[in-house]
Amino acid sequence: MTLLLRNLLLAGAALALLAAPALAQDSLAPAGRWTAPRSGAASTPPMGWNAWNAFRTEVDEDKVMGSAQALVDTGLSKLGYVYVNLDDGWWLKRRQADGRLVIRTALFPSAAAPGGETSFKPFVDRLHAMGLKAGLYTDVGRNACSQAWDLKSPNLPVGTALEREVGLEGHLEQDIGLFFSEWGFDYLKVDACGLAEYGPQAPLVSKLGYRPRPVLIPRKTPQQDRSGEIEQLYRQVAAAIGKASPDGDHVFSICTWGRGDVRAWGGQVGNLWRTSPDINGKWPAMLRSFDSVATRALYARPGAWNDPDMLFVGGGEFDQNHLTEARSHFSLWAMSSAPLLIGYDLRGAPKALLDIWGNADLVAVNQDPLGNQAVLVHHEGDVQVLLKTLSGGRKVVALFNRSAEPAAVTLTAEQLKLSPDAPVALRDLWTKTSAQGFTGQASFDLAPHETKVFEVAGAPLVKDGVLLSEIPARIHVAQESFWPAPEDGFEGPAGPAGRTGGAQADFSPYRTALSVGGQVFLHGLGLLANSRLEVRSAGEFARFSASVGVDDASTSRAGTVRFLVYGDGRLLAQSKPMRAGAKPAQLTASIKGVQVVELVAKASDGAAPAAATWGQARMIR
Repeated sequence: MTLLLRNLLLAGAALALLAAPALAQDSLAPAGRWTAPRSGAASTPPMGWNAWNAFRTEVDEDKVMGSAQALVDTGLSKLGYVYVNLDDGWWLKRRQADGRLVIRTALFPSAAAPGGETSFKPFVDRLHAMGLKAGLYTDVGRNACSQAWDLKSPNLPVGTALEREVGLEGHLEQDIGLFFSEWGFDYLKVDACGLAEYGPQAPLVSKLGYRPRPVLIPRKTPQQDRSGEIEQLYRQVAAAIGKASPDGDHVFSICTWGRGDVRAWGGQVGNLWRTSPDINGKWPAMLRSFDSVATRALYARPGAWNDPDMLFVGGGEFDQNHLTEARSHFSLWAMSSAPLLIGYDLRGAPKALLDIWGNADLVAVNQDPLGNQAVLVHHEGDVQVLLKTLSGGRKVVALFNRSAEPAAVTLTAEQLKLSPDAPVALRDLWTKTSAQGFTGQASFDLAPHETKVFEVAGAPLVKDGVLLSEIPARIHVAQESFWPAPEDGFEGPAGPAGRTGGAQADFSPYRTALSVGGQVFLHGLGLLANSRLEVRSAGEFARFSASVGVDDASTSRAGTVRFLVYGDGRLLAQSKPMRAGAKPAQLTASIKGVQVVELVAKASDGAAPAAATWGQARMIR
C-alpha cells in the first residue's frame, strides 16, 4: 500500500469516527479486577492432527485411525500432539423424526449401532484408549462449508433441504449435548460458512434447494460484517458447551476466518479463533495466515489463542522437497503460540517431516506455560524479527526472511530487550548448536525463505523488572477503539479485514515506530485512545512507569487524550490532557501489593480517538 493511499484511508477513517457515537464512558471505568474469562482445557495451544488438509471430505475411519496410530508410534503424542480432529464430511443427514444427526457409517463403520442408530462413542473410546483426545467439526449456521465449496464431493449430506441442514442452528443444545455428553468428544471446531454462503441471492441456494439465511459475513465486504450478531451466536455455542462439559475438559475452536471483529471477543468466548482465510500449500497463503497473527500478541494468553489455521507442513511448497519453507512455517507457528495441528496423512510420513513436527525445542517454545505470543520487534523490507519471552526469564528470537532472495539482518541487544553493554549468547534451536554470540549487535545472513531460531541469554534491559511488551499474556485488551476498514477489505500489517487498528506491542496501531513529540520509543504499547488495558501484576511489582502521549502517527490532531493508571480500581496516577505534537509526559505509580494494574487512555468528548502511546511501559519489582 502506498503512503499516499494509506494516509487517505486513515484520514477517511478519522472523519468516520468523528461522526460515530461517543464511546460509553463506563466502558473506560476501572474494573478493579482481571475480567478476561478462562474456560476449557487449552492452557497451552492445542496440538494434534486434523483430517482436512490431507483428505478434505474424502475421509474415513481407517485414514483417521492410521494417522492417530502414527502419532503414538512416532512419539509425537508424547510431545503433546494428542488431539485427533475430524473435519467436514462425517455426516449423512439430520433425521427429521427427532432432529438427530446421522453419521455416514459407510465411512465410519464403528458408528453403526443397533436399531439403525449411529454413534461416534466407539470411535472416541478407541482414541481415548490410545491416550489421545477426539475432536469434531460443525457449523454455527444451518449448512456447512462443504455444501457450498465441495459440491463434487461424494460425501455431502443427503436428503431434503431440512435433512441436509447439519449445522447447529435450530439444534444447538441437542447437537452440543450429543457431541460432548453422549459421544464424549473433547474438542469442537465451529465454522461459519452457514452465515456467509446461503443468502437469498446466492445461486447455490436456488440451484440446490437450500433454505436461504440472512448473510452475517458478506465475503467481499468485510466492513458490513454483522459482528454483534456473529458474536452472540458463538456465545450461545459457548454456553451450550459449558452445560454439556461442566468439568471444563474441552476445547472450543471458533472459525470465522478473522471476520466479525473476532479478535475483540474470541478470547472471551472460545479457546482459539481463526484469524485468516484457509491456508493452502502456497508460500503467499502461509504469509497471509502468519500476518494475521504476527501483530496480535496482546490478544493471546493461556486458554485463548490466535489461530492462523492448521499446519501445512508436508504439502505443497512445504513438503519434503522444500524443507527450508517447512521449517520456517513451523517456526512461525511455534513462535506465535499458534495451535499445532498437523494436516498431513501421517501413515508413512518421511523422517524429514517427522523431525520438523518433532523438534522438541520448538514444541517447548510453543507450549511454554507463560503463554506469551512472540512480539514482532523489527520489520524492515522482507526481514522480520520476533521475540518471545519464556518461563524462567528465557527468551527466543526468530529471524525470518519472507523473500525468495537472500537477505541480511542486523540484530541488536535492545531489540531482544537485553542490555547493549553485556554479552548475548545464542543457541540454534534447529541445529542444536551454540551460535556466535555478540555484544551490542550482530549481522546474520538468511537464505531465501529461511527462519533462524535462537534461544538467547543476556543481561535484561530493565534491571529487576519487565517491559510490558515482554509479557503480552499478562495483558488483557479490555476495551479498545477501531476505525473502519477500506472498502476493499484490505488485509495486511495494519489489521484484519473488517476493521483495522488494535493494540500493538512495540509499535503504534498504524504499525509505525512509537513516537511522541518527536521522541521515539523502541518499546511500549500503542493503540487508539478510548482504550483500557488490564495488566496482571499479581502483587509482584512495586512501581509502574511509562512515557505517555499522542503518537506522532495519529491521524486525529483534534482534541486531547488523558492517560490514567489504576491499581485494583483505585486511581494511582494521571496525566494532564495531552495534545498531538506535545512532548511525552512521565507517569509513575506505586503498585506495591496491587493485583491488577489498569491503563486507560481517554479521548476528550467528541474527538476521534487519537493513537495513544505508553512508551517504555514497565513494572519494577
